[in-house]
Amino acid sequence: MKVTIDGHEIEVEPGTTILQAARMIGGESVPPAMCYYSKLKGSGGKCRCCLVEVAKGSEADPRPMPKLMASCVTGVMDGMEVKSISSPRVVEARKSVTEFLLINHPLDCPVCDQAGECDLQNLSYNNGKEATRFKEEKRTFEPENIGDKIQLHMNRCILCYRCVMTADQITDGRVHGVLNRGDHSQISTCVSAAIDNEFSGNMIDVCPVGALTDKTFRFKSRVWFNKPFNAHRDCDKCCGKTTLWMFGDEIQRVTARKDIYHEVEEFICNECRFDHKDTKDWVIEGPRKFEKFSVINQNNYTQPLQKVVINTEAQILKGRDQDRYKISMKNIPYKAEESKK
Repeated sequence: MKVTIDGHEIEVEPGTTILQAARMIGGESVPPAMCYYSKLKGSGGKCRCCLVEVAKGSEADPRPMPKLMASCVTGVMDGMEVKSISSPRVVEARKSVTEFLLINHPLDCPVCDQAGECDLQNLSYNNGKEATRFKEEKRTFEPENIGDKIQLHMNRCILCYRCVMTADQITDGRVHGVLNRGDHSQISTCVSAAIDNEFSGNMIDVCPVGALTDKTFRFKSRVWFNKPFNAHRDCDKCCGKTTLWMFGDEIQRVTARKDIYHEVEEFICNECRFDHKDTKDWVIEGPRKFEKFSVINQNNYTQPLQKVVINTEAQILKGRDQDRYKISMKNIPYKAEESKK
């Protein structure tokens, strides 16, 4: 069946969702997604970031759908026409959804370990508004240790349910989930530090914000100071294919490899993630490539930098030397004739 998204036509298999079809096309037409995860069954339909306008339902029923649809859970029909970035309704809706997601989210990007690789930062940059209209008090939680190497910052959580689905589908038993309802909902465990299964570290990788952090990497460095390398090792528990985040010759953290949509390609075990921080334990394949505008790619000092020259009129700087003299010798009485020397 054929579907058209922002003027781009593509042929897909039955059962394909609009979001999957958009990802096949690529480019700016791909809707953002904070809760959908292709590796997790049942994900999607919660964050509403991927709303699109269906201008034509199908060849059999060409009527447009009256409401914006969540592209991650809406299947395509033969002849369907979809507007993503080309629809003013969609653009405004994504701004509104972003505003809702940021209602309780703290502005702690300067101290958050997720800064520089945060999907919410990317969403805010592309769809966020300049100012907030929320004047009520934000809900706050104390940081919680839900595992020996995982810390939960519920203040940053957007309730995407990815970590819950990960624990459900790739671990032996889930011991955490969503407590309470409505605006009181929160991710937590019944017993502190109860998460100890062998694949629990993958919850850190699937989290789109800084709610779940790696305690072994916490406050150690920033992602743009690290150089990521693809590496692998023989592991009897997982695939052993990882990304090493290195500062010089030191491995500061180990994560699973991710695709262009920041989704894990293959889940890895905790032994590979936490216990092997020596370069001798790995076969390093080479540096990992990132999208062109990634903050990680900005840490490139091999490019020549042009000197910045600011042409300023002389009268604008008049008196600057006197001010500098006063500031540097503020304990000595100022005399105008001395400043001319």
